[in-house]
Order: sequence, then structure tokens, then C-alpha cells
Amino acid sequence: MKLIVVGLNHKTTPVALRERLAFANEEYPAALSNLLQQEGMQEGLLLSTCNRVEIYAVCGDPDSGVATVSQWLAQSRSVDTDTLLPHLYHHIGNDAVQHGMRVAASLDSLVVGEAQILGQMKQAYREAVAIGSARTVLNRYFHLAFQVAKQIRTETQIARHPVSIASVAVTLARKIFGELDGHSCLLLGAGEMCELAARHLSAQGVRIRVANRTLSRAQALAESFQGQGYALDELATILPQADIIISSTGSTLPLVSAAMVRAALKQRRQRPQFYIDIAVPRDLDPKISDVDNAFLYDIDDLAKIVADNQKDRSREMVAAEGMILGAVPSFSQWLETLEVVPTLVALRQKMEQLRDQEVAKAIAGWSDLNPEGQKRLESMARLLVNKILHSPLSQLRQLATEADGSRYVDATRKLFELE
Repeated sequence: MKLIVVGLNHKTTPVALRERLAFANEEYPAALSNLLQQEGMQEGLLLSTCNRVEIYAVCGDPDSGVATVSQWLAQSRSVDTDTLLPHLYHHIGNDAVQHGMRVAASLDSLVVGEAQILGQMKQAYREAVAIGSARTVLNRYFHLAFQVAKQIRTETQIARHPVSIASVAVTLARKIFGELDGHSCLLLGAGEMCELAARHLSAQGVRIRVANRTLSRAQALAESFQGQGYALDELATILPQADIIISSTGSTLPLVSAAMVRAALKQRRQRPQFYIDIAVPRDLDPKISDVDNAFLYDIDDLAKIVADNQKDRSREMVAAEGMILGAVPSFSQWLETLEVVPTLVALRQKMEQLRDQEVAKAIAGWSDLNPEGQKRLESMARLLVNKILHSPLSQLRQLATEADGSRYVDATRKLFELE
């Protein structure tokens, strides 16, 4: 059996297609149950975030498994296969083991060193365990991946500098306002990025307000940070109350104009405001940057800061990759050993069955054999079978851990007709 990964991410797929392929949390149970019904699928886990959709699966024939999972993903998301396949990547065996560890350690993230992906992967694992689609192999694999990710975060400086969009926003706000405790932030939108920003800012003592097209979502997010929620049509009223404005909505037109900012600053008696636009298309009019006491950053500005900070991470990346490469062989050897165990058991059982049959025949045709002689005959037969099996079983267990170990396992099953 082999571990395979089939997926797509921010590097291979535009956001418009990623959105169509994403799975909501409530879809996981049905999706995973359906995945395991596909031919050859023994175990499965689904990871779906804003930047990636990946399926981790265990199957006997990896090439067939990759094709099956690719087709399943296209069908389950109602996406034409020809549209999807050019964007998919896949990993098999050691490559799959290494890839998943890199994802868990955030080495494959848009923002290297961010902590959110590990939490998302742990949640995906919990979902798979609850559903029963993560069993012996995936259980062991993800525990190891989480362990390696923790080691990397503990023993390297991969997460030393703030490099996520949200954390960079906090750093910039601190440069403008100094201490953030007591300041207020208005979030436009109630999605994942706004929630992450709220978490960073709330930890600095910032009061949180949220405005969203759906009032209930704004209120739900705001209340989780002891804040207030508003509808977007109240924007002109609440804008002057905010020191920091972070926007990430799906609007196709700007929500905040330069004129609105001038009006807000007039009510604030020109106390500065910090605007961060992380939406695509942009929510905030670029002309806001021309307004005195208004500081505007968009996603490209923040991305440049992120890129500059990540230049310092090359040495840490090398160390992290080394830890992953060191962990891959142990899992692969364990998996190969796990694969050979049924063959070892089947071979011993067959030999012992033949032994018992032949001993029974000998005893039945040996009329003057006394009980003591019968015990000695049975003991001799057991010792003989054990001695004959010792070397083949030991060699097979060792050979199974090599790159072509499955060939020896298959040959043994055919030679001794163990199917």
C-alpha cells in the first residue's frame, strides 16, 4: 500500500477555480464517505483551505489511485476534468510523505512560517478520524507530520518574524500609533482573513468592530472578540470611530472613497487613520493615499513586506527541510513493514497448516506410536518448520523496506500461492 497526495494550491491554480473546488466543513463527512467508496481507496483525508485543496489517500496501486482521486475531485465539484487536470499535482510514496510534512510545517504556504495551516490540517485530521476514513496509516502519518512541524517551529526561527498579512498589518499599525492598546479597528468583511486580523489585533488590546453585508455574520465575528457588528450600509456612520480599517470583502466596487475618508477625518479632527486593503478587487479607493493623515496599504504593499521578511528565512528553511528529510525514511520503512506483515502471517499459517496435516497423517498410520512418541513427533515438526521459515521471513521483512520491496512481497505470495 502507498500514501498518495492529489491536490492544487495557490501556486498552481487561480483563485476563481480554487473557490469552485473548496469544501465547506459540513461537506466533509459525505465527501470522505464517498471517496472511500471509490475503487482501491483504503483511507482518505480531505484538506480544504483558502489556498489549497488536497486529498491524502492510501491505496494499493498508486498510479490508479491518483487517477481515481483526480476524477473524483472533478466530479464531486462539478468541474470539467480537462479544466481541472492541468492545475493538479500529485505525490506518491516518499514524495507524498515529504509533501504533507512541508504543508504541516508551513513551508509550502503562501506565507512561510504562518501557523494557521497546521491548525487547519489538525482539524481535517480530526474530521477524518471522526468519520473513520483515517485509520492505521493516516493516523500514524499525521501524528508524525504534526510532530515534525512542532519540532521545526521549536528548533528553528521559521516563525520568528511576523510575516502573515495580518501580523504585518499589526506591525505597521504599531509604527503609526505606537502602543495599540485602547485603539479601535473596523473590519470590512467577516471572512477568514478578517478573523485572523481580529485575533492579532485583539491580542494587542484593540477594540473590534465588524461591518458585513450579512449583519448576523458581522455580529457573530464581532461578539467572539467582545466587539460590535454592523451592516455595511452603516459604514459612513461608524468609519470616523475607527483608527484602523482592514477590508477584505467580495465586492466588485470600492466600498470606501477618498471623499468618505476626508469626511471621517474631519469628524476625527484629523487624527490619523490606517487603511489596509487585502481584497482583490480592491475595496478601498487608491486615491485615499492622497488624503492627509490617511495611511493606505493594499495587498501588494503588504506582500512586498512579507517577501522582504522571508528573505531572512533561507537558512531556517534549509534546517527545516533537513528535519523533514530525516523523518521521511522512518515512516516509509514502517509502511513497507506494515505491508509485508499480512504476507508473513499468511506464509507461516500455510506452513503450519501443512505441518499439522502431515503430522496427523503420520500419527494415523503409526499404530504402535505411544503418546510420548507422538509429542516428540509434533515437537520435531514444529522445530523443523520454524527453522525452515526463520531465514525467509527475516529476509522478507528486511527486503520489504527497500525501494523495490513490494516486488519481493508479491513474488512470495505467488510462489507459495498465498492469494
